[in-house]
Amino acid sequence: MSHTFKLSVIAAAVMAVAPAAQAFEAGDFILRAGVVEVAPDDSSEVITVAGDPIFGSDARVAVDANAQLGIRATYMFTNNLGVGVLGATPFKHNISGAGDLEGAGKLAETKHLPPTVTLQYYPMHSSSALQPYVGVGVNYTTFFEEKTTDTLNGAVAATVGLPGATTKLNLDDSVGVAFEAGIDYMLSENFGLNAAVWWADINTDATIKVYDANGGYVAQTDEFEVEIDPMVYMVGFTYKF
Repeated sequence: MSHTFKLSVIAAAVMAVAPAAQAFEAGDFILRAGVVEVAPDDSSEVITVAGDPIFGSDARVAVDANAQLGIRATYMFTNNLGVGVLGATPFKHNISGAGDLEGAGKLAETKHLPPTVTLQYYPMHSSSALQPYVGVGVNYTTFFEEKTTDTLNGAVAATVGLPGATTKLNLDDSVGVAFEAGIDYMLSENFGLNAAVWWADINTDATIKVYDANGGYVAQTDEFEVEIDPMVYMVGFTYKF
């Protein structure tokens, strides 16, 4: 038996008894980073004052999409279950008219942060390089830096007969359920690729306050609900440690 053949047999035996490289297992921390897009499936109630529509019987608002840098972290407390947290740089959304206000242009803008916590289930064995997962949890969305435009100010001024009127938008924070599905493909023990999608129940109650040319408070709209309910998409990289 040649020396080379003996070494080949020994190497094969070692590989046969050596444990498979673990992809994800209990105690692992997993970081994922990439581009996240929030694509609202939006709708809103009609804008009214004291129950009466002020811009038309079907005057509503719409919210556009936005992409930012997303960062997610997961802690695996078993080989198949983990707790995930989604974070991102602040999303910025333009708010435009819909219904009777469609075509009016940009009425306002806002920023929001949507931290989301999910319980994740990984069905594959921890040795698999391909790791699909699903999750369910809670989304908390906080809105800030709401700003209205001259377009909205002008529409209000013309509607209520108040030259020089200005407006202020307020959006309440939202708490709702979130669902996710994703997949990791590990290129090595520590690095891999990731793609994921979420749906989040995000609804906010909005009000628009009106001020005269001197900044004095005049009136405000009734609260009107804006349903954002976005699909959220992410592609990026995975790092496990």
